[in-house]
Amino acid sequence: MYNQTPLSKDSIHSCSRRQFLTTALAGAGVVMAQSGLLAGAEMRKTSRKQRATDIVTLGPTGIKATRLAHGTGWNGGARSSAHTRLGEKAFTELIRHSLDQGVAFIDTADLYGAHPYVATALKGISRDKYILSSKIWPRKEYWNSPSGGAKEEVDRFRKELNTDVLDICLIHCMMDAKWPKEFERIRDEMSELKQKGVVRAVGVSCHDLGALKVAAAHPWVDVFIARINNVGKEAEMDASPQEVALVLKQARANGKVVVGMKLFGAGKLAKPEQKDASLEYVFHNQLVDAVTIGMMRPKEVDDTIRRVNKAL
Repeated sequence: MYNQTPLSKDSIHSCSRRQFLTTALAGAGVVMAQSGLLAGAEMRKTSRKQRATDIVTLGPTGIKATRLAHGTGWNGGARSSAHTRLGEKAFTELIRHSLDQGVAFIDTADLYGAHPYVATALKGISRDKYILSSKIWPRKEYWNSPSGGAKEEVDRFRKELNTDVLDICLIHCMMDAKWPKEFERIRDEMSELKQKGVVRAVGVSCHDLGALKVAAAHPWVDVFIARINNVGKEAEMDASPQEVALVLKQARANGKVVVGMKLFGAGKLAKPEQKDASLEYVFHNQLVDAVTIGMMRPKEVDDTIRRVNKAL
């Protein structure tokens, strides 16, 4: 670093005018160079391209997760999914590959039957190195006997996932605007679990525009997952892209964390140009805080990261 020695009156008089100007200009040159370096560094910092694996803060929740989440429920139902049908070994290799590439946000659900697979895949990895999101299926099915609340379900989830805390827990698949009343007990118990620190953030996943609009404004909701792409109902959305986009923008303005799903339309947007167009629409319009994509193979992880980076 340049340190200029202060010049005394005697030394100034003993210097020639040329020597004095040379010294002063040299000092000014270093200061300008340093200023230029700092400005350049700041510019590089502020203009650095965003990436899929960036750690982002999920709104007021304070949860720090990667922008891209690895979904584990492709063709999921009745506690099974295409991911679990890969088998434990392939599932573990897939999730480990995602983690190695920097994807540290795992999206799962009771519906998918993936909890034990996720626990195996994450075994030995420090808990502060990843974020876990899961979902309660609230309806009685041949495979599901709900408690009517959330405590039993969340306790079971934590055992299955081998974790003390769920970062995000959602009520799964809201189908109409009446969900806050219909699932009031679940909401109350999830709020209690949140107060105890067992769950860090609560909310819903939505499969209906009315449900989505309620979630965007409801004070109980911290996080919600919404179906969004640039095509609309033909690609598994609840309404047109424009209608959904307005809701998502309002939700974010309300302080809600929005996680986008079905960006590739559950496989209906399979062509490279279709995937790119959807990602660009979602990210360029700033509709989400993060996205969850059900990548099935390591090469799909690599391809999705590359495409998200391109869109950003």
